[in-house]
Amino acid sequence: MIYEQIDRNKRKTYLIFFIFFLILAALGSFIGAYFFDNIYSGIVIAVIIAVVYILITYFQSTSIVMQMNGAKKLNSAKDAPDLWHIIEDLSMVADIPLPEIYIIDDPSPNAFATGRDPEHSAVAVTSGLYKMMNREELEGVLAHEISHVRNYDIRVSTISVALSSAIILICSIIGNAYRWWIPMNDNDRDNNNSGAIRVVLWLVGLIFAIIGPMIATLVQMAISRNREYLADVSGAELTRNPQGLINALEKLKQSTKPMKRVDDASAALYIDDPNKKKHFAGLFDTHPPLDKRIEALKKTFQ
Repeated sequence: MIYEQIDRNKRKTYLIFFIFFLILAALGSFIGAYFFDNIYSGIVIAVIIAVVYILITYFQSTSIVMQMNGAKKLNSAKDAPDLWHIIEDLSMVADIPLPEIYIIDDPSPNAFATGRDPEHSAVAVTSGLYKMMNREELEGVLAHEISHVRNYDIRVSTISVALSSAIILICSIIGNAYRWWIPMNDNDRDNNNSGAIRVVLWLVGLIFAIIGPMIATLVQMAISRNREYLADVSGAELTRNPQGLINALEKLKQSTKPMKRVDDASAALYIDDPNKKKHFAGLFDTHPPLDKRIEALKKTFQ
């Protein structure tokens, strides 16, 4: 059952990334056809922008994300003994190096993992979560985060954030270009067909500039929702005590206080929505409902 769920989520993730690259290709095609009269030139430009974003985010993800979320690194076990030793034990069980450990001074209970691979990973918890959870529940939450590291979810999340940012940047460039770009130049006015094509392309590009960021955000959210289910199951398997995580999720469900400082780009990394926002039909939620996650855990292990 567990491995079937893992396989399903991996297939969904591959599909989502395929959609990401389709969006990039569509935007690149428009840029090439409209601005350079060459579709392939635009695709190359779009891919270059995406690759640059991915490389910057990939190699600097931990420092960037931790700084944006106001996290402070723990230097030794003396700073938070229970937290340090639980992560140390779980890392040994998961057979991964000890991640860097951070604390976020915030009363709202939450946690996340980031990095590019198990050798370059980090786990952060809020002071609120550290105080609220007993040892069994804290172990359940941290096993969830360690599973993100072990399953390379952190790499998927990092790349998805970079791709989403690249798409939003490209759409912004297209949108700003319309402030000075004239849809039809003098030569086009002498050729009605060419002019009509440019008008159509102009409209298509304008639509992409408006809905592109929304699509990118929705795709990123879909990745987050799939990965949360997978990390719940993997974390419970890691501790062999699903009740610890179930109890922790129950406590998170009771908490309605949003975090004081949240970077929107990394909000999807947290174990629970740090903004505590619920949207129509859950379409724009970065996380699956806690009730469904609890139900899935009970169905899998009980």
